[in-house]
Amino acid sequence: MNRPELLSPAGSLKHMRYAYAYGADAVYAGQPRYSLRVRNNLFDTKTLKQGILEAHANNKKFFIASNIIPHNSKIKTYIKDIEPIINLGPDALIMADPGLIMMVKEKFPNQVIHLSVQANSINYATVKFWKNTGVSRIILSRELSLDEIKDIRQECPDVELEVFVHGSLCIAYSGRCLLSGYFNHRDPNQGSCTNSCRWKYDVKKAKETFKGDVKAVKIKTPENQVVLLEEQTRLGELMPTFEDEHGTYIMNSKDLRAIEHVHTLTTIGINSLKIEGRTKSHYYVARTTQVYRQAIDDAVAGREFNKDAFGILENLANRGYTDGFYQRHQPEELQTYFENYSRSNKQQVVGEILDYKDGKAFIKVKNKFSVGNSIEVILPDRCFNTTIEYILTKHNEKLDVAKGSGYQVWIPMREIKPELGFIAKNFNEKIKIKNKNIKKDHSLKIRRPSW
Repeated sequence: MNRPELLSPAGSLKHMRYAYAYGADAVYAGQPRYSLRVRNNLFDTKTLKQGILEAHANNKKFFIASNIIPHNSKIKTYIKDIEPIINLGPDALIMADPGLIMMVKEKFPNQVIHLSVQANSINYATVKFWKNTGVSRIILSRELSLDEIKDIRQECPDVELEVFVHGSLCIAYSGRCLLSGYFNHRDPNQGSCTNSCRWKYDVKKAKETFKGDVKAVKIKTPENQVVLLEEQTRLGELMPTFEDEHGTYIMNSKDLRAIEHVHTLTTIGINSLKIEGRTKSHYYVARTTQVYRQAIDDAVAGREFNKDAFGILENLANRGYTDGFYQRHQPEELQTYFENYSRSNKQQVVGEILDYKDGKAFIKVKNKFSVGNSIEVILPDRCFNTTIEYILTKHNEKLDVAKGSGYQVWIPMREIKPELGFIAKNFNEKIKIKNKNIKKDHSLKIRRPSW
Protein backbone atom coordinates (compact mmCIF):
# COMPACT_ATOMS: atom_id res chain seq x y z
CA MET A 1 0.00 0.00 0.00
CA ASN A 2 1.05 3.61 -0.60
CA ARG A 3 2.85 5.08 2.43
CA PRO A 4 1.95 8.77 2.65
CA GLU A 5 4.40 11.31 3.99
CA LEU A 6 3.52 12.81 7.38
CA LEU A 7 4.06 16.57 7.16
CA SER A 8 4.13 18.57 10.42
CA PRO A 9 4.27 22.31 11.17
CA ALA A 10 7.39 24.05 12.44
CA GLY A 11 7.27 27.56 13.84
CA SER A 12 10.82 27.25 15.18
CA LEU A 13 13.81 24.91 15.27
CA LYS A 14 12.49 23.48 18.54
CA HIS A 15 9.16 22.64 16.94
CA MET A 16 10.99 21.05 14.03
CA ARG A 17 13.04 18.81 16.32
CA TYR A 18 9.98 17.63 18.21
CA ALA A 19 8.16 16.93 14.95
CA TYR A 20 10.98 14.77 13.63
CA ALA A 21 11.46 12.97 16.95
CA TYR A 22 7.76 12.09 17.15
CA GLY A 23 7.51 10.69 13.64
CA ALA A 24 7.26 13.40 10.98
CA ASP A 25 8.78 12.67 7.59
CA ALA A 26 8.90 16.36 6.73
CA VAL A 27 8.14 19.78 8.19
CA TYR A 28 7.13 23.10 6.69
CA ALA A 29 8.31 26.48 7.94
CA GLY A 30 7.62 30.02 6.81
CA GLN A 31 9.79 32.39 4.83
CA PRO A 32 9.97 35.74 6.65
CA ARG A 33 7.66 38.36 5.10
CA TYR A 34 6.31 36.03 2.41
CA SER A 35 4.44 33.30 4.25
CA LEU A 36 0.93 33.32 5.68
CA ARG A 37 2.11 33.08 9.28
CA VAL A 38 4.27 36.14 9.79
CA ARG A 39 3.22 36.22 13.43
CA ASN A 40 5.00 33.78 15.76
CA ASN A 41 7.36 32.70 13.00
CA LEU A 42 10.82 32.34 14.55
CA PHE A 43 12.57 31.40 11.34
CA ASP A 44 14.97 33.69 9.52
CA THR A 45 17.60 32.86 6.90
CA LYS A 46 20.06 31.63 9.53
CA THR A 47 17.63 29.31 11.30
CA LEU A 48 16.17 28.09 8.02
CA LYS A 49 19.68 27.04 7.01
CA GLN A 50 20.16 25.22 10.32
CA GLY A 51 16.80 23.49 9.96
CA ILE A 52 17.51 22.28 6.44
CA LEU A 53 20.94 20.96 7.46
CA GLU A 54 19.48 19.06 10.42
CA ALA A 55 16.63 17.69 8.34
CA HIS A 56 18.86 16.33 5.62
CA ALA A 57 21.33 14.91 8.15
CA ASN A 58 18.46 12.81 9.53
CA ASN A 59 17.08 11.85 6.11
CA LYS A 60 14.07 14.14 6.58
CA LYS A 61 12.57 16.82 4.34
CA PHE A 62 12.18 20.54 4.93
CA PHE A 63 9.66 22.64 2.97
CA ILE A 64 9.45 26.43 3.05
CA ALA A 65 6.12 28.23 2.76
CA SER A 66 6.30 31.31 0.54
CA ASN A 67 2.58 31.47 -0.09
CA ILE A 68 1.35 35.04 0.23
CA ILE A 69 -0.90 36.63 -2.38
CA PRO A 70 1.31 39.72 -2.86
CA HIS A 71 0.61 43.29 -3.81
CA ASN A 72 2.96 45.11 -6.19
CA SER A 73 5.37 46.27 -3.48
CA LYS A 74 6.33 42.71 -2.61
CA ILE A 75 6.62 41.65 -6.24
CA LYS A 76 9.50 44.09 -6.65
CA THR A 77 11.54 42.58 -3.81
CA TYR A 78 10.55 38.93 -4.09
CA ILE A 79 13.29 37.45 -6.28
CA LYS A 80 16.02 39.27 -4.33
CA ASP A 81 14.62 37.92 -1.06
CA ILE A 82 13.88 34.38 -2.25
CA GLU A 83 17.27 33.76 -3.88
CA PRO A 84 19.22 33.23 -0.62
CA ILE A 85 16.40 30.99 0.62
CA ILE A 86 16.53 28.81 -2.51
CA ASN A 87 20.31 28.62 -2.17
CA LEU A 88 19.82 26.89 1.19
CA GLY A 89 18.45 23.85 -0.64
CA PRO A 90 14.89 23.41 0.67
CA ASP A 91 13.13 20.30 -0.59
CA ALA A 92 10.28 22.43 -1.92
CA LEU A 93 8.75 25.89 -1.86
CA ILE A 94 5.05 26.04 -1.00
CA MET A 95 3.58 28.79 -3.19
CA ALA A 96 0.13 30.12 -4.10
CA ASP A 97 0.48 33.12 -6.42
CA PRO A 98 0.73 32.36 -10.17
CA GLY A 99 2.95 35.39 -10.79
CA LEU A 100 5.47 34.45 -8.11
CA ILE A 101 5.49 30.84 -9.33
CA MET A 102 6.23 32.07 -12.86
CA MET A 103 9.06 34.25 -11.60
CA VAL A 104 10.65 31.44 -9.58
CA LYS A 105 10.39 29.01 -12.48
CA GLU A 106 12.06 31.49 -14.84
CA LYS A 107 14.93 32.29 -12.47
CA PHE A 108 15.30 28.88 -10.75
CA PRO A 109 13.90 26.25 -13.15
CA ASN A 110 15.04 23.31 -11.00
CA GLN A 111 13.36 24.48 -7.81
CA VAL A 112 10.61 22.09 -6.67
CA ILE A 113 7.31 23.88 -6.08
CA HIS A 114 4.26 22.67 -4.16
CA LEU A 115 1.01 24.51 -4.80
CA SER A 116 -0.41 25.95 -1.56
CA VAL A 117 -3.93 25.23 -0.35
CA GLN A 118 -4.44 28.99 -0.80
CA ALA A 119 -4.69 28.40 -4.54
CA ASN A 120 -8.01 26.57 -3.97
CA SER A 121 -7.54 23.50 -6.17
CA ILE A 122 -10.87 21.70 -6.10
CA ASN A 123 -11.03 19.72 -9.36
CA TYR A 124 -8.83 17.55 -11.54
CA ALA A 125 -8.73 20.05 -14.43
CA THR A 126 -7.09 22.58 -12.12
CA VAL A 127 -4.61 19.95 -10.94
CA LYS A 128 -3.68 19.13 -14.54
CA PHE A 129 -3.23 22.83 -15.32
CA TRP A 130 -0.78 23.34 -12.47
CA LYS A 131 1.11 20.17 -13.32
CA ASN A 132 1.61 21.53 -16.84
CA THR A 133 3.19 24.67 -15.39
CA GLY A 134 5.85 22.59 -13.64
CA VAL A 135 4.34 22.34 -10.15
CA SER A 136 5.18 18.91 -8.72
CA ARG A 137 2.66 18.68 -5.86
CA ILE A 138 -0.83 20.06 -5.37
CA ILE A 139 -2.14 20.72 -1.86
CA LEU A 140 -5.85 20.20 -2.37
CA SER A 141 -8.50 22.50 -0.93
CA ARG A 142 -10.00 21.60 2.41
CA GLU A 143 -13.45 21.90 0.85
CA LEU A 144 -13.30 18.49 -0.87
CA SER A 145 -14.99 15.23 0.06
CA LEU A 146 -13.26 11.87 0.10
CA ASP A 147 -15.06 10.91 -3.10
CA GLU A 148 -13.90 14.10 -4.86
CA ILE A 149 -10.33 13.49 -3.73
CA LYS A 150 -10.54 9.94 -5.05
CA ASP A 151 -11.77 11.23 -8.42
CA ILE A 152 -8.86 13.67 -8.64
CA ARG A 153 -6.39 10.90 -7.82
CA GLN A 154 -7.82 8.68 -10.55
CA GLU A 155 -7.80 11.49 -13.13
CA CYS A 156 -4.29 12.68 -12.15
CA PRO A 157 -2.24 9.57 -11.32
CA ASP A 158 1.10 11.21 -12.14
CA VAL A 159 1.07 14.22 -9.79
CA GLU A 160 1.69 14.33 -6.04
CA LEU A 161 -1.37 15.19 -3.93
CA GLU A 162 -1.39 16.52 -0.37
CA VAL A 163 -4.32 17.09 2.01
CA PHE A 164 -4.79 18.54 5.48
CA VAL A 165 -5.87 16.09 8.18
CA HIS A 166 -5.65 18.15 11.38
CA GLY A 167 -5.68 21.74 12.61
CA SER A 168 -7.54 25.02 12.40
CA LEU A 169 -10.16 25.64 9.73
CA CYS A 170 -10.96 28.96 8.11
CA ILE A 171 -14.56 30.03 7.60
CA ALA A 172 -13.54 31.43 4.22
CA TYR A 173 -12.46 29.46 1.19
CA SER A 174 -9.08 28.16 2.39
CA GLY A 175 -8.00 31.48 3.84
CA ARG A 176 -9.47 33.97 1.36
CA CYS A 177 -11.02 36.06 4.11
CA LEU A 178 -11.65 39.79 4.58
CA LEU A 179 -12.76 39.88 8.24
CA SER A 180 -9.36 40.62 9.72
CA GLY A 181 -8.68 43.27 7.10
CA TYR A 182 -12.07 44.84 7.73
CA PHE A 183 -11.84 44.92 11.54
CA ASN A 184 -8.09 45.42 12.08
CA HIS A 185 -6.57 46.39 8.73
CA ARG A 186 -4.50 43.18 8.94
CA ASP A 187 -4.66 41.29 5.64
CA PRO A 188 -4.95 37.49 5.98
CA ASN A 189 -3.58 37.00 2.48
CA GLN A 190 -0.42 38.86 3.52
CA GLY A 191 0.10 36.56 6.50
CA SER A 192 -1.15 38.86 9.26
CA CYS A 193 -4.62 37.46 10.04
CA THR A 194 -5.84 38.31 13.55
CA ASN A 195 -8.46 35.51 13.51
CA SER A 196 -11.33 37.94 13.95
CA CYS A 197 -13.78 35.11 13.29
CA ARG A 198 -12.62 33.40 16.51
CA TRP A 199 -12.99 36.31 18.90
CA LYS A 200 -15.59 35.92 21.63
CA TYR A 201 -18.60 38.03 20.77
CA ASP A 202 -21.73 38.86 22.79
CA VAL A 203 -25.03 39.69 21.12
CA LYS A 204 -26.55 43.09 21.96
CA LYS A 205 -30.16 43.96 21.24
CA ALA A 206 -30.63 46.70 18.67
CA LYS A 207 -33.09 48.43 16.41
CA GLU A 208 -32.87 50.32 13.13
CA THR A 209 -33.94 53.99 13.10
CA PHE A 210 -35.99 55.63 10.33
CA LYS A 211 -32.70 57.08 9.02
CA GLY A 212 -31.24 53.60 8.65
CA ASP A 213 -28.87 53.81 11.63
CA VAL A 214 -28.47 50.83 13.94
CA LYS A 215 -28.54 51.59 17.67
CA ALA A 216 -28.33 49.46 20.80
CA VAL A 217 -31.56 49.26 22.82
CA LYS A 218 -32.65 47.76 26.13
CA ILE A 219 -36.08 46.71 24.96
CA LYS A 220 -37.03 43.23 23.81
CA THR A 221 -35.94 42.77 20.20
CA PRO A 222 -38.17 40.88 17.74
CA GLU A 223 -36.79 37.76 16.12
CA ASN A 224 -34.88 38.07 12.81
CA GLN A 225 -33.94 41.65 13.65
CA VAL A 226 -30.57 43.38 13.39
CA VAL A 227 -28.23 42.71 16.35
CA LEU A 228 -24.98 44.28 17.54
CA LEU A 229 -21.87 42.29 18.46
CA GLU A 230 -19.52 43.20 21.28
CA GLU A 231 -16.14 41.48 21.41
CA GLN A 232 -14.71 40.44 24.79
CA THR A 233 -11.70 42.76 24.78
CA ARG A 234 -13.35 45.65 22.91
CA LEU A 235 -16.15 46.66 25.25
CA GLY A 236 -18.26 49.47 23.90
CA GLU A 237 -17.32 48.86 20.26
CA LEU A 238 -20.64 47.61 18.96
CA MET A 239 -20.69 46.11 15.47
CA PRO A 240 -23.89 45.46 13.51
CA THR A 241 -24.39 41.99 12.09
CA PHE A 242 -27.22 40.42 10.14
CA GLU A 243 -28.66 36.94 9.87
CA ASP A 244 -30.64 35.32 7.09
CA GLU A 245 -31.74 31.77 6.29
CA HIS A 246 -28.08 30.74 5.90
CA GLY A 247 -27.01 31.87 9.38
CA THR A 248 -24.69 34.59 10.68
CA TYR A 249 -21.60 35.81 8.83
CA ILE A 250 -19.14 35.81 11.73
CA MET A 251 -18.46 32.40 13.22
CA ASN A 252 -15.76 30.30 14.82
CA SER A 253 -15.12 27.10 12.91
CA LYS A 254 -14.40 23.90 14.76
CA ASP A 255 -10.94 22.41 14.23
CA LEU A 256 -10.26 19.72 11.65
CA ARG A 257 -9.63 16.19 12.92
CA ALA A 258 -9.57 13.52 10.22
CA ILE A 259 -7.66 10.80 12.03
CA GLU A 260 -10.38 8.25 11.19
CA HIS A 261 -9.91 8.92 7.46
CA VAL A 262 -6.18 8.22 7.34
CA HIS A 263 -6.73 4.65 6.14
CA THR A 264 -9.06 5.81 3.33
CA LEU A 265 -6.68 8.58 2.23
CA THR A 266 -3.81 6.11 2.28
CA THR A 267 -5.80 3.67 0.15
CA ILE A 268 -6.73 6.43 -2.31
CA GLY A 269 -3.02 7.09 -2.80
CA ILE A 270 -2.55 10.54 -1.27
CA ASN A 271 1.16 11.34 -1.11
CA SER A 272 1.23 13.59 1.95
CA LEU A 273 -0.97 14.08 5.03
CA LYS A 274 -0.52 17.51 6.59
CA ILE A 275 -1.00 18.85 10.12
CA GLU A 276 -1.75 22.57 10.47
CA GLY A 277 -0.32 24.58 13.38
CA ARG A 278 2.85 26.62 12.90
CA THR A 279 1.75 28.93 15.72
CA LYS A 280 0.89 26.09 18.14
CA SER A 281 3.11 24.77 20.96
CA HIS A 282 5.86 22.20 20.51
CA TYR A 283 3.76 19.85 22.68
CA TYR A 284 0.90 20.15 20.20
CA VAL A 285 3.27 19.41 17.31
CA ALA A 286 4.76 16.38 19.08
CA ARG A 287 1.44 14.87 20.17
CA THR A 288 -0.43 15.31 16.90
CA THR A 289 2.56 13.98 14.97
CA GLN A 290 2.77 10.95 17.23
CA VAL A 291 -0.92 10.10 16.85
CA TYR A 292 -1.02 10.51 13.06
CA ARG A 293 2.26 8.59 12.74
CA GLN A 294 0.63 5.59 14.34
CA ALA A 295 -2.50 5.95 12.20
CA ILE A 296 -0.41 5.96 9.01
CA ASP A 297 1.71 3.02 10.14
CA ASP A 298 -1.40 1.05 11.08
CA ALA A 299 -3.06 1.78 7.74
CA VAL A 300 -0.01 0.71 5.75
CA ALA A 301 0.40 -2.47 7.83
CA GLY A 302 -3.29 -3.37 7.49
CA ARG A 303 -3.96 -3.00 11.21
CA GLU A 304 -7.29 -1.77 12.58
CA PHE A 305 -7.56 1.93 13.36
CA ASN A 306 -6.71 2.62 17.01
CA LYS A 307 -9.66 4.58 18.38
CA ASP A 308 -7.64 5.66 21.42
CA ALA A 309 -6.42 8.42 19.09
CA PHE A 310 -9.71 10.31 19.51
CA GLY A 311 -9.23 10.81 23.23
CA ILE A 312 -5.58 11.75 22.92
CA LEU A 313 -6.38 14.47 20.39
CA GLU A 314 -9.30 15.61 22.55
CA ASN A 315 -6.79 16.51 25.28
CA LEU A 316 -5.07 19.04 23.04
CA ALA A 317 -6.32 22.61 22.94
CA ASN A 318 -9.12 22.69 20.39
CA ARG A 319 -12.33 24.52 19.48
CA GLY A 320 -14.26 21.29 19.13
CA TYR A 321 -13.59 18.91 16.27
CA THR A 322 -15.07 18.23 12.87
CA ASP A 323 -13.89 16.13 9.95
CA GLY A 324 -14.70 19.08 7.70
CA PHE A 325 -15.96 18.27 4.22
CA TYR A 326 -14.54 14.76 4.04
CA GLN A 327 -17.93 13.15 4.62
CA ARG A 328 -21.44 14.30 5.44
CA HIS A 329 -22.14 11.90 8.32
CA GLN A 330 -19.88 9.98 10.68
CA PRO A 331 -20.01 6.17 10.50
CA GLU A 332 -22.56 4.80 12.96
CA GLU A 333 -19.97 2.76 14.86
CA LEU A 334 -18.00 5.92 15.72
CA GLN A 335 -20.79 8.26 16.83
CA THR A 336 -21.37 6.92 20.36
CA TYR A 337 -17.69 6.37 20.78
CA PHE A 338 -16.93 10.04 20.19
CA GLU A 339 -19.30 11.13 22.96
CA ASN A 340 -18.11 8.65 25.57
CA TYR A 341 -14.45 9.07 24.85
CA SER A 342 -14.44 12.84 25.09
CA ARG A 343 -15.73 12.50 28.64
CA SER A 344 -13.49 9.70 29.80
CA ASN A 345 -9.88 10.77 29.42
CA LYS A 346 -8.90 14.34 30.25
CA GLN A 347 -5.30 15.48 30.49
CA GLN A 348 -3.24 18.61 30.93
CA VAL A 349 0.41 18.80 29.94
CA VAL A 350 2.23 19.82 33.13
CA GLY A 351 5.92 19.44 32.39
CA GLU A 352 8.74 19.00 29.93
CA ILE A 353 11.45 16.39 30.58
CA LEU A 354 14.90 17.98 30.55
CA ASP A 355 17.11 15.23 31.98
CA TYR A 356 17.16 11.76 33.55
CA LYS A 357 19.51 10.47 36.23
CA ASP A 358 19.50 7.76 38.93
CA GLY A 359 15.86 6.80 38.55
CA LYS A 360 14.59 10.39 38.46
CA ALA A 361 13.44 12.71 35.68
CA PHE A 362 14.23 16.42 35.80
CA ILE A 363 11.08 18.37 34.90
CA LYS A 364 10.56 21.92 33.68
CA VAL A 365 7.15 22.62 35.18
CA LYS A 366 4.48 24.07 32.89
CA ASN A 367 1.36 23.63 35.04
CA LYS A 368 0.64 22.60 38.61
CA PHE A 369 1.01 18.96 39.70
CA SER A 370 1.21 17.24 43.09
CA VAL A 371 2.46 14.12 44.84
CA GLY A 372 -0.06 11.36 44.18
CA ASN A 373 -1.12 12.63 40.76
CA SER A 374 -1.56 10.12 37.97
CA ILE A 375 0.50 11.19 34.95
CA GLU A 376 1.24 9.96 31.47
CA VAL A 377 4.87 10.06 30.38
CA ILE A 378 4.96 10.96 26.68
CA LEU A 379 8.10 10.02 24.74
CA PRO A 380 8.90 9.74 21.03
CA ASP A 381 9.00 5.93 21.12
CA ARG A 382 6.52 5.06 23.86
CA CYS A 383 4.01 6.41 26.38
CA PHE A 384 3.14 5.02 29.80
CA ASN A 385 1.19 5.92 32.95
CA THR A 386 2.69 6.27 36.39
CA THR A 387 2.05 8.00 39.74
CA ILE A 388 4.15 10.79 41.22
CA GLU A 389 5.52 9.35 44.47
CA TYR A 390 7.57 12.39 45.48
CA ILE A 391 8.82 15.75 44.21
CA LEU A 392 12.32 17.13 44.88
CA THR A 393 13.79 20.55 44.18
CA LYS A 394 17.20 21.00 42.56
CA HIS A 395 18.56 21.25 46.11
CA ASN A 396 16.99 17.92 47.14
CA GLU A 397 14.21 19.51 49.19
CA LYS A 398 10.86 17.73 49.27
CA LEU A 399 7.74 19.38 47.84
CA ASP A 400 4.11 18.34 47.95
CA VAL A 401 3.23 20.50 44.97
CA ALA A 402 5.07 21.85 41.95
CA LYS A 403 3.08 25.07 41.63
CA GLY A 404 3.60 25.90 37.98
CA SER A 405 5.75 27.66 35.44
CA GLY A 406 9.15 28.69 36.76
CA TYR A 407 9.76 25.56 38.84
CA GLN A 408 12.25 22.83 37.95
CA VAL A 409 11.94 19.60 39.95
CA TRP A 410 12.88 15.92 40.06
CA ILE A 411 10.29 13.14 40.13
CA PRO A 412 10.84 9.34 40.23
CA MET A 413 10.53 7.51 36.93
CA ARG A 414 11.51 4.24 35.33
CA GLU A 415 14.51 4.42 33.03
CA ILE A 416 13.97 6.59 29.97
CA LYS A 417 15.88 8.53 27.39
CA PRO A 418 15.27 12.16 28.39
CA GLU A 419 15.25 13.68 24.92
CA LEU A 420 12.12 15.59 23.96
CA GLY A 421 9.63 14.18 26.45
CA PHE A 422 6.61 15.47 28.40
CA ILE A 423 4.46 14.57 31.38
CA ALA A 424 0.68 15.09 31.34
CA LYS A 425 -1.61 14.95 34.38
CA ASN A 426 -4.58 12.57 34.09
CA PHE A 427 -8.05 13.61 35.27
CA ASN A 428 -9.91 10.37 34.55
CA GLU A 429 -9.99 8.69 37.97
CA LYS A 430 -13.49 9.82 39.03
CA ILE A 431 -15.16 9.91 35.63
CA LYS A 432 -17.63 7.16 34.87
CA ILE A 433 -17.19 5.50 31.48
CA LYS A 434 -20.49 4.27 30.07
CA ASN A 435 -19.06 2.34 27.16
CA LYS A 436 -17.63 -0.90 28.56
CA ASN A 437 -15.56 -1.45 25.44
CA ILE A 438 -13.38 1.57 26.26
CA LYS A 439 -10.35 0.78 28.39
CA LYS A 440 -9.42 3.12 31.25
CA ASP A 441 -5.74 3.21 30.29
CA HIS A 442 -5.74 5.27 27.13
CA SER A 443 -1.96 5.39 26.67
CA LEU A 444 -0.96 5.36 23.03
CA LYS A 445 0.91 2.19 22.14
CA ILE A 446 3.67 3.27 19.78
CA ARG A 447 4.68 0.58 17.30
CA ARG A 448 7.77 2.19 15.86
CA PRO A 449 11.30 2.92 17.08
CA SER A 450 12.54 6.45 17.65
CA TRP A 451 14.77 7.56 14.77
